[in-house]
Amino acid sequence: MRWLSLMEKIRAPLMVFPAVALIVLLFFGGLVVGLGQSLGYFPAIDSFELTFRYYGEVLSDNTFFESLWQTFRLALLSTVMSSILAIAIALVLRNTFRGSRFFTFLFQLSIPIPHLVAAAGIVLLVSQSGIIARAAYAAGLIDAPRDFPVMVFDRAGTAIQLTYLWKEVPFIGIVVLAILQGIGPQYEEIARTLGANAWQRFRYVLLPLIMPGVLSTSIIVFAYVFASYEIPLLLGVRHPTTLPVLAFQSYQDPDLSLRPQAMAMSIILTLIAVVLLVAYKRLARYAVNT
Repeated sequence: MRWLSLMEKIRAPLMVFPAVALIVLLFFGGLVVGLGQSLGYFPAIDSFELTFRYYGEVLSDNTFFESLWQTFRLALLSTVMSSILAIAIALVLRNTFRGSRFFTFLFQLSIPIPHLVAAAGIVLLVSQSGIIARAAYAAGLIDAPRDFPVMVFDRAGTAIQLTYLWKEVPFIGIVVLAILQGIGPQYEEIARTLGANAWQRFRYVLLPLIMPGVLSTSIIVFAYVFASYEIPLLLGVRHPTTLPVLAFQSYQDPDLSLRPQAMAMSIILTLIAVVLLVAYKRLARYAVNT
């Protein structure tokens, strides 16, 4: 009986152990290999001596800091704008009106679509040969499609931002909408009877209730955008590019001697992302509490 009781207790951990072990092996195995290569241990080029030389080379290059700023700017803007738009749309969709279920369905439609497909759609829409430029030309708003503002491969990263917004706003918004529908209108009604106006009801009633959901999803968005390279690689300028793209290009270079620098950039990128995420979480909580 004691043996059966013990088996019942460890059955669930044993069932998930293979999957967890595989994830841990792949994640930490890759992290250890990358850390070793960033420190100079790379047998493929007969390098076995551990050194911080590659970190010094990366940190002494101005291109690294330009790429870091570009990465931080895109991640911060995407996260902040996605959060604001998601909250605004969720506040509208929580109300019952004619067609609300249909609009809620449309709002969620972009969630399962891959980012690469979203990037292709944005290019078709906002490039100088895209649908919007041709429509503006047909309407007589511009003299030629080439007069349409450059929104793809621009230094501001407009197409990159639009792609992330189209993908991440529903991701955050659907969580906020679920929270709003779960808490119901009773808290706002109580605040209204106490004389609170619309802004006060949002600031002191709704925002503290939805902030845990906004915080958790926005952290995921920030981490994803900060470490993503596909969209900036496809839609961004070549210089200054984002740090993940710079590391990816160095990693893909046929010259294997650049591999340790690529790994050093990746490790630095990981450390910066962790620090920024911790700081972002604390600042968001402080903003809500005050």
